[in-house]
Amino acid sequence: MCQSSQLVQSGARSRQGFPILTRQQAPSSGKEPVRVLLIGGIHGDELSASSAVFQWMQWLPPSTSSALHWNIVPVLNPDGMLAPKPRRVNANGVDLNRNFPSPRWNVEAQRYWVSKTGRDPRRFPGSSPLSEPESRWLSEEIKRFKPQLIISVHAPFGVLDFDGPVQPPVRFGALRLAPIGVYPGSLGAYSGSNVPVLTIELPSAGRLPEPAEMRRIWQDMLTWIEQNIPAGHQVAMTPATGSDSAR
Repeated sequence: MCQSSQLVQSGARSRQGFPILTRQQAPSSGKEPVRVLLIGGIHGDELSASSAVFQWMQWLPPSTSSALHWNIVPVLNPDGMLAPKPRRVNANGVDLNRNFPSPRWNVEAQRYWVSKTGRDPRRFPGSSPLSEPESRWLSEEIKRFKPQLIISVHAPFGVLDFDGPVQPPVRFGALRLAPIGVYPGSLGAYSGSNVPVLTIELPSAGRLPEPAEMRRIWQDMLTWIEQNIPAGHQVAMTPATGSDSAR
């Protein structure tokens, strides 16, 4: 699937020097598209997250019949995924999904890591926000691409989580909406106050759902986007000032 996904190098590299690969597919019609940023593999040990993105890339409708402009990053954390034993963090030992500059990061991220996780090395937020090349590139890509929706795929909670100013989905396939916590430095905490961030938590980190369920999740996601994300709507990225939320 990776080899057939028409990926190109973004120009960015991971901490260890692996290229971060992307694929863009824009409608060929002149109609204003909905811009969707789809991300997998923020945590390198959540193998199903990247596998799901690769699977969905096979099902993208042709550009002639799509109303969506896709910007797809199937593996944001190649260091973690390609390690001899896949691991959550990047080569610098940083949890990329705690490294985004959410509100009061400098006050709350380290405090949360110490008091709530007991200095869990799998959840180290880094020495400063956007200290890592992977999170720094994604932050810049969000500003450049200006998505109307960000979809981040994770595992293994088996739910949907959501941050943003539009109506959240109730369910995709068997996955139901169930907010899962407050985490300083997460992508949802960083972007969710301006751009809707949908987090898809698959039920297993090591195995994809059955093909029929994968198809249901995909179709439900497309239907929800069509009904809830207006084309042409833009929300400027500004420094976040609210509370932290999302995975």
